[in-house]
Amino acid sequence: MDASSPARRLTRAATLAAAVALALTACSSGGGAAGDSVAKSEPPGQGSSDTNPKPLDQIKDGGEVRYPLYQWITQWNPFQVDGRYGDAVEIMRVLEPDLFKVDASGTFRPAADYLLDAEVTSTSPQVITYRLNPKAKWSDGKPLSYLDFKADWQATNGKDQAYNIADSSGYELISAVEQGAGPGEVKVTFSEPYADWQNLFRPLIPAAGIATPDDFNKGWVEKVPVTAGPFTIGTADKTAQTLTLVPDPNWWGTKPKLDKVTYRVMSQSAVTQAFLNNEIDLATAGTATAYGQLKDAKDAVIRAASPWDEVHLSFGSGGAVADQKVRQALGRALDRQSLIKIANNGVPVEFKLLGNHIFMPNQAGYQDNSGDWGKFDLAAAKQLLDEAGWKEAAAGQPRTKDGQPLELHWIFNDGAAQAQVDLATAAQSMWLAAGVKVDIDKVASNDFFAKYVNQGKFDIASWRNTDSFPLSTSLSNFRLPQGDNVFGNYSKIGSPEVDALLKKAAGSVDPAEAAKLYNQADAKIWELGHTVELYQRPTVLAVRKGLANDGAFGLASSDLTKTGWEK
Repeated sequence: MDASSPARRLTRAATLAAAVALALTACSSGGGAAGDSVAKSEPPGQGSSDTNPKPLDQIKDGGEVRYPLYQWITQWNPFQVDGRYGDAVEIMRVLEPDLFKVDASGTFRPAADYLLDAEVTSTSPQVITYRLNPKAKWSDGKPLSYLDFKADWQATNGKDQAYNIADSSGYELISAVEQGAGPGEVKVTFSEPYADWQNLFRPLIPAAGIATPDDFNKGWVEKVPVTAGPFTIGTADKTAQTLTLVPDPNWWGTKPKLDKVTYRVMSQSAVTQAFLNNEIDLATAGTATAYGQLKDAKDAVIRAASPWDEVHLSFGSGGAVADQKVRQALGRALDRQSLIKIANNGVPVEFKLLGNHIFMPNQAGYQDNSGDWGKFDLAAAKQLLDEAGWKEAAAGQPRTKDGQPLELHWIFNDGAAQAQVDLATAAQSMWLAAGVKVDIDKVASNDFFAKYVNQGKFDIASWRNTDSFPLSTSLSNFRLPQGDNVFGNYSKIGSPEVDALLKKAAGSVDPAEAAKLYNQADAKIWELGHTVELYQRPTVLAVRKGLANDGAFGLASSDLTKTGWEK
């Protein structure tokens, strides 16, 4: 299991997705595995962040900040199915127009560097009018215009399957993109209401970079051809596995404080020592080993929070796991609470059992929809396997069907932390008790997504979905594939009913009605045996002392133009 690898959205590696400030001295009892001597605090709620906020006049001009990167980024187009790795999306929102910033409460606000304003100017049909900042331009000299919005829509609306898109949510509901009253105005018309329109075109990708399907799918591999952000790529050394960002001299907005931002690929297990060796300035401390070494480290401060960040087990759709009863049995054979205690051992924040694929426990609308499907019941698991035709064998031996053993393969990132190895070993034993033999196949970190998860080449795999906010973004994780396009549903498991519920929820402008629909869809996802949710992953970070405006952002957007070192 690799709980350190995020599959999608906004986190900077595993470390920068975080939610709200936490006083680690305010502890409560509970949590942890046997022998766990670290007291647990309740995960904090939504609404604040912990970033050592400082005004810009208290930040030094210049300097460098160094971050870990958990795999080399090959595909940079965030609309392309292979471009949804969390690190890539986060960095692209620095290199390309991020039209809206999100505050700690989860409220979207127009980014003044790109938008003078953006608002709903008609409700029947729904029309959004964007007024562009006239200073905003691409690195090829062209101004931002409706042509960029139009190209992004046409590439991602799902109508042309030559574009291998990650997600058509929202874009498929747009009926027209036109120039408004002048060249600096964009008019977007929807065929059906879409509540989360502010999350579209984030980031905006230039029309010049996606003019053809070939440009869209291949033109952003190992390169970013056109930019329009405060930073640009300085160096991208694949051999050294090091990427640097430097301020773009053509940037029209507030000049970044830093001279350079460096990302270096390293395994999860190497991050702690890299921080202790003063090679990076921020490290995850979310395991017993890492926290134990980093909590008292020189020049370090611990920051922790509860972001939209979850750890789960996903099942594939081929071989034995193509049978829904087998997937359901795998879920029922797991004692999730015991697994969580293993992961939570030695970490000062309580890991909470997660009963929802769409809402986190600290979000309004959350309810536990796992029902029996998330409840440990070995007898029920065995019965499901009986019904699926897998005959019980001697103790410690896999069941058989048509002379073949029930043996599955868990694709496992070889850079996973020890706590995740321990969790996987425990899960193996639980499954074997039901008559399912699970082999753990370790693969290189750089291959984990590109060659296995993204291709659906697994019986069992684990990763983190991060920052699935707003809620409509969850559609891509669970929607039925269309031809070769799996969107973000790497399991390739779904149903028309789930799709319809998620789409209806995304179109509802009534939060209560939307929550009801999302929860109905979630209950169906549990029944499908698509994914077994484990826990909401609190972020515990070691941050270099003096680093300001960085760390635990919560639902808020990060802003590298404000990151820097205190004077």
